[in-house]
Amino acid sequence: MRILIAIPVYNEERYVTKVLAEVRHYSSDILVIDDGSTDQTPMLLAQQPVDVIRHATNRGYGQSMVDAFRWACCYKFDWVITMDCDEQHEPESLPMFFNAIEKDDADIISGSRYMSNSSMEDMPPADRRQINQIITKQVNETLNLKLTDGFCGFKAYRVSAMEKLNLTEQGYAFPLQFWVQSVANDLVIREVPVSLIYNDPNRSFGGPLNDADKRLAHYRPVFETELKVFSDRLDRSCAGSCNGRS
Repeated sequence: MRILIAIPVYNEERYVTKVLAEVRHYSSDILVIDDGSTDQTPMLLAQQPVDVIRHATNRGYGQSMVDAFRWACCYKFDWVITMDCDEQHEPESLPMFFNAIEKDDADIISGSRYMSNSSMEDMPPADRRQINQIITKQVNETLNLKLTDGFCGFKAYRVSAMEKLNLTEQGYAFPLQFWVQSVANDLVIREVPVSLIYNDPNRSFGGPLNDADKRLAHYRPVFETELKVFSDRLDRSCAGSCNGRS
């Protein structure tokens, strides 16, 4: 079983060296997707024993995910685990994902920050929690899922399952396209608890997406468009059993 750890980064000079040092305790198969960083991140990555994909300009979180899946497929990995590089995802949780992969009963093992008991001090800003709750509820009701966290980036993906998807969303709305296509392709989804850590409450999405209403208005059309594209397959999938989905 070959497992790739894929880490999207953008201007993470504050964290990248420490995070990669911790991840290397658990794996030597590490891919960093540098999404056009303009700080010292590229220089710091050059000093690390990891593979790097570098975007000349910022192309978006979704594009970094697509690149990770393509790399994993090209180099014949069986699974890819994605995690953030801002210390919100703990490398100490990687063995839990390894164990879940070994069970071989899912195509997507999705981290949830809301399955474990976290103190209010650890909670993300209120607007982020609210949008997560709104979108997660909509995804669940529409796709017959039982997710508790629709936006967590700490996930394990079966590479052969990802080859069935046609993921094109480049930005932060990527999860909306991803969930629709996952259900349309009858992928089995499990959730596992991960720690909820927010070191920087002022961390921004960038541009107009910093406004919560505009962010929500950006997410919903992506979801609705994808529902239309896969309407026939979704009708068949959601009419049957949940196929073991979370």
